[in-house]
Amino acid sequence: MMAGMAKRDLISVVDMKDKWAEMVDLAIKLKAERGHHGDPLKGKTLAMIFEKPSTRTRISFDVAITELGGHALYIDESKMQMGVHSETVEDTARVMSRFVHGIMYRAYDYKMMDKFGEYATCPVISGLDNLEHPCQALADMVTIKEKLGGFRGKKLVYLGDGNNVCNSLLYAAAIMGIDMVACCPAVRMPNAEIMWNATKIAEENGSKIIASHEPEKACVDADVLYTDTWISMGDTTPEAEAIKLFQAYQINDRLLSIAKPGCIVMHCLPAHRGQEVTGEVMDGPHSVVFDQAENRLHAQKAVLYTLLKD
Repeated sequence: MMAGMAKRDLISVVDMKDKWAEMVDLAIKLKAERGHHGDPLKGKTLAMIFEKPSTRTRISFDVAITELGGHALYIDESKMQMGVHSETVEDTARVMSRFVHGIMYRAYDYKMMDKFGEYATCPVISGLDNLEHPCQALADMVTIKEKLGGFRGKKLVYLGDGNNVCNSLLYAAAIMGIDMVACCPAVRMPNAEIMWNATKIAEENGSKIIASHEPEKACVDADVLYTDTWISMGDTTPEAEAIKLFQAYQINDRLLSIAKPGCIVMHCLPAHRGQEVTGEVMDGPHSVVFDQAENRLHAQKAVLYTLLKD
């Protein structure tokens, strides 16, 4: 990033609120042009810092920057001199910004993510932290537009743990004008501040964000049923306890029958079949989970193009 140029980050969905719809359309365009969109990021290097293991995030970002003509640099955080090892996050961010054009960071703690973004002088992209997962939410919006044709008048029901994925979905749905129900146990609701902010954004865009603890009522007339694992990475909740808490929120044939006939089922993966979703539903005609997973690639391309293109 040249001196004097303002840089942007994607740490929270709202960081790119004004570009969200544009990035959804760009992802769809780049998907259609795959193999024929040239190399608009030729000469660009993306550093990818991983504190947490990854399948989709690592592969999709690596392939995305490569297909756009750039280069990915994988960095295992345990092999760096950052944080507990010796060097401060602030100094690491400053130094890395001198070497690369963008940094993708997959972190345990959103406070570390925010600090990294504050001190880096090149764009910082969240590959997930414990508060949000913005790139997943972008891929989700791409998938919904592909499958349902648009956003207005659509109803998305998120079932299960009100985690980082749910938090980012709330913002993304609000920005795109989708009605969303966060249907979670009272003790595992989404972040209260994000829920409040998303509700206000939705009001501006003519849609509604509501909370529910009643899966059967929530799923009535749903266009999208969405779930995620009941035990997120780093969560120490015993499996038996999680199953007891979330069992009523499982996406199965019963809940699917309450939704609209053309309802699509989404899951950000990895899935625990037989827990948050049954194998029959995940492999059934309503499931779009593998198209959704593929769209991580195209969403990452849209993010990289938007933030790194001169």
